[in-house]
Amino acid sequence: MKRVRYLLAVAPLALAVPAAAEPSTPPPPAETRDAAPAAPAQERAAKQVFSTGVAKGRDILDSAISTSSLGEEEVHKLGARSLSEILRTLPGIRVEAASGEGNANYTIRGLPLASGGSKYMQIEEDGLPVLEFGDIFNAASDIFIRADNNLAAIEAIRGGSASTFASNSPGGVINLISKTGDVEGGSVEATTGLDYGEKRVDFEYGSKLSEKLRFHVGGFYRSGEGPRDIGYNGYRGGQVKFNVTRAFDNGFVRLYGKLLDDRSPQYVPAPVHIGGTNDKPTFTPIANFDPKKDALSSTHIGTFLSLDRNNHAVAENFHDGMHAVSRSVGLEAQFEIGGFSFTERARYSANSGDLYRMVPGSIAPAATVAAGIGGAGGTLHYASGPNSGQLIANPTALNGNGLLASVYMAKVKLHALNNFTNDLRANRVWKVGGGDLTVTAGVYKAMQTIDMDWLYSTAIQDVVGGGNAALVDVSNAAGTKLTQNGYAAFAINNLSLLHRAFNVDYDITAPYGSVNYRFGKLAIGGSVRYDVGSVNGTVYGADLGGGRIGLISYDFNHDGKITQAESRTAALPLTQPSPVHYDYRYLSYSVGINYRIAEPLAVFARYSRGARANADKILFTSAINYNSGDLYDSNSAYDTVRQLEGGVKFRRQNIALNLVGFLANSEDQNIQSGSGLGTARTYRAYGAEFEGSVRHGPFSLTAGATWTRSKITKDLLNAAITGLEPRHQPEFTLQLMPQVQTKWATFGASSVTITGSYAQDTNQLRMPGFTVVNAFVQVHPTQQVQLSLNANNLFNTLGYFEISQATMPANGIAWGRAANGRTLSGSVRFSF
Repeated sequence: MKRVRYLLAVAPLALAVPAAAEPSTPPPPAETRDAAPAAPAQERAAKQVFSTGVAKGRDILDSAISTSSLGEEEVHKLGARSLSEILRTLPGIRVEAASGEGNANYTIRGLPLASGGSKYMQIEEDGLPVLEFGDIFNAASDIFIRADNNLAAIEAIRGGSASTFASNSPGGVINLISKTGDVEGGSVEATTGLDYGEKRVDFEYGSKLSEKLRFHVGGFYRSGEGPRDIGYNGYRGGQVKFNVTRAFDNGFVRLYGKLLDDRSPQYVPAPVHIGGTNDKPTFTPIANFDPKKDALSSTHIGTFLSLDRNNHAVAENFHDGMHAVSRSVGLEAQFEIGGFSFTERARYSANSGDLYRMVPGSIAPAATVAAGIGGAGGTLHYASGPNSGQLIANPTALNGNGLLASVYMAKVKLHALNNFTNDLRANRVWKVGGGDLTVTAGVYKAMQTIDMDWLYSTAIQDVVGGGNAALVDVSNAAGTKLTQNGYAAFAINNLSLLHRAFNVDYDITAPYGSVNYRFGKLAIGGSVRYDVGSVNGTVYGADLGGGRIGLISYDFNHDGKITQAESRTAALPLTQPSPVHYDYRYLSYSVGINYRIAEPLAVFARYSRGARANADKILFTSAINYNSGDLYDSNSAYDTVRQLEGGVKFRRQNIALNLVGFLANSEDQNIQSGSGLGTARTYRAYGAEFEGSVRHGPFSLTAGATWTRSKITKDLLNAAITGLEPRHQPEFTLQLMPQVQTKWATFGASSVTITGSYAQDTNQLRMPGFTVVNAFVQVHPTQQVQLSLNANNLFNTLGYFEISQATMPANGIAWGRAANGRTLSGSVRFSF
């Protein structure tokens, strides 16, 4: 077996602007969480002590790190349809918010997007990670977390010191902080789509049960087709969260829980006509298919057929989309004892569900597909929908575009993504030599299960919007069907590729500590962390080779005959499992210095080295010896990120300005989204981030800009890629949010601009840049009533986050993920 040493890329994903201290994640004291002033997020962050990802909360002008925050009110104004659309409004972050409710792509500071999810950044809920690994293929962290009216604030820290206060997050931490009943009262909010199908109800309430006992409970439920026309209720479900807090004279104890059971569609690359040149392509919608509003999903394509992990036939509801189930229970406690501050956080989450999606393999003229599969004289018939069984007599005129798509229908069965996390720490401040010496020590323990199946089939469907697409059968000139009810294979074409099952457990222990000394205007600090991991489990898949079976024949319709499609059935080699059994360990560290030049002005610098353990992305690669389960090269177990950053922070009443320069060198071994191919690379990125806010009377403005230059410094598998620019890396990302707030109304807009970038790493086809503008109006007829109107993508801009093709396609047909088109929503909120 060939020995491959992968090397990594990318880093974090966190959020905006300099501030804070060294990272971990203690949320702020409950007493300050719930009441967020109605001021711009950056202005509020500048005035508050920042607590996420830090050893001890400090004024951000005394801390050598970069941070951002959003309060509940700012989140409401954004009109975001998903968590990813919220996070994309913060400087320093690159979010491809085009896949729906989950499985969005996140990165930061020029670190590349080789795959989906957030490899180098942790998404946390109340100070603990949602999943230990944020980029589990097909099951990223954002699938199992929702932003609703329980949310008090979002805090984010980006930069190297995040690597020492949280595992697997050398790039940063984003923390969604829940309300805890500090402010008595609650609200009920009803929201409806005005030009799209969705109805939603949010509720939340908190109160004191006694002088030292309080609670908060809330959640949401929704139902509807969603922002794209798919022909059925793709959004169904919601969540309930609660917490109970007992205060003591020297601290508090909090118990909390969450039940999430939610379904939402996953939007995949969809077809579009492409013209022009590689440098200046033009995109034109295909007849009867709007890439901003339509999807390949359809009410007439509702059943998924394949073999499961036991090689038994399954027929399941394809309309379940991304079905996430999470049952969590947790504990948080903070106490001051003998001059020491102790913090304990623990949570267990039972995560499971399913994910269904279809991804184009090819899109071509219907007549070409008929001849390609059926030979000369091949014919086409509808295999589903109201025209099932009818001949498609004129393929060139089919739906006005004459196209058929070969799609890979996928089911990812999430048997268990169960996660247990415990973070115990203590710190103390001593007076030493006229300054403050802060010492922190802690230990982090996490256990993450990844028990899942990948199942694929190939089908033929027409290309039409409005949720009206149907499956299509192909027959030869003699009338013999070469597909079965629209299925061309119960595998990826005639390959066993990616038909997999694996059950692997990750056990992580990480002691950490920090020292910070502040005297006068100067603060110097350093932190260190040592991660020790143990990985054990079993994997199944013909991809592993060694004579393992891949394709078999299976009689799905039980007619005693094997069709061509049934002869192409992917099966698992159940008698040939392969072990996974290896250990790893790595050291992370961070050092920084901050100088408070004057009351409103500070400068800082920091150097950090962190890492991210590789999880499922190396399970089916030659990094592992599938006889012993061990690694051929211990360095394959994790990828490192080295970062140098420095900047200046300025804050006065009604104004805050921050400028940071950065340089990051990173490694990445991964599975590239879209192609499923392995990558092994090193990267370098440098640039600068700006964030600022200004407020004058009723007017306020927040703005952010990130300039980034990056390149692939070495590709270990394809030397031709070395020296080129990573795909999906715009040179500039810009955010802008002006607003006017009066006694009776608040109105404004939020815009995100990205400049052009390459569709793939070969640096041929460039995706044009674009701007998405969201607008909002909030009217307050009384203190208890708020009426809101939100417009998402107000100008209905066509902009692409992803194009699957590397160069201009010969037939002029490409497919990619575009931003959702304009959607309008209205809501009424009653507070009590």
